[in-house]
Amino acid sequence: MTRGMAKLADRSFLLLGTLCLAGNAYHVPSAGAWSSILQGKPYLLPLFLLVVGVFGAFTPFEQWQSRSVSDQNVLMRRSILSSFGKILELATRIEPPLETGDLALHVWRKRRSIRHPVSGTLKRVATYRMATSPMTRAFSPLKGVGAIGLCWQNDQEIRINATELTETIGSETEFDKYVDEFGPGAVMNLTWRQFEYFRHRTALFAVPIRNGRSKFIGCISVDASRGFEILNDRILIEEMSNLSLAIGQDDFQFV
Repeated sequence: MTRGMAKLADRSFLLLGTLCLAGNAYHVPSAGAWSSILQGKPYLLPLFLLVVGVFGAFTPFEQWQSRSVSDQNVLMRRSILSSFGKILELATRIEPPLETGDLALHVWRKRRSIRHPVSGTLKRVATYRMATSPMTRAFSPLKGVGAIGLCWQNDQEIRINATELTETIGSETEFDKYVDEFGPGAVMNLTWRQFEYFRHRTALFAVPIRNGRSKFIGCISVDASRGFEILNDRILIEEMSNLSLAIGQDDFQFV
């Protein structure tokens, strides 16, 4: 039950109780009708009062729904942290070891915006890493831009080792020359400014999130400064895929 449905249920019972009390007090539809209804049933009026009091003061359906959402939120967080822990364990194989806050897991959701009312963009809704540094950089890509944009465009799992690319391109001139030679897709359709901004992340992975109709609604990504060969493992993709299924089924409600 959604929060809206819970509120509707509480208000429906409150309205029903109120209408019954008002109908009896003002003889609507008639005094005879209410006399017939209440005859031999002295408990009905107290029951109507009880319904109005309980559903007006305590909103039981909404309270139950809130507790249910809280419990489901805890379960989802545990699932995410469990998967993130397994990914971090995999990353311990990288030599030399990554810095504490290097590897990160992100959850992205497709959203429409004023600038892109039809196609929309990908908005980051959650990030998990073992430190507050480095700070997460703002990024809301269109379809086909960056690893997550390519995941959206192709509606499939993406794995990119950008090490050679970042070593090859060291300036805007080299970037433009590379694009002219190999096309924008060779640099994940990024602009020079975006490429320079994110070139420190070379191990890139993304898995689509789909709803119950198998429609793309977002993605999960994992990135690190290096260690693609180690991270490119069945464990990583399985954990990301499991999370994408859980988040897709709940439509991001508990992320």
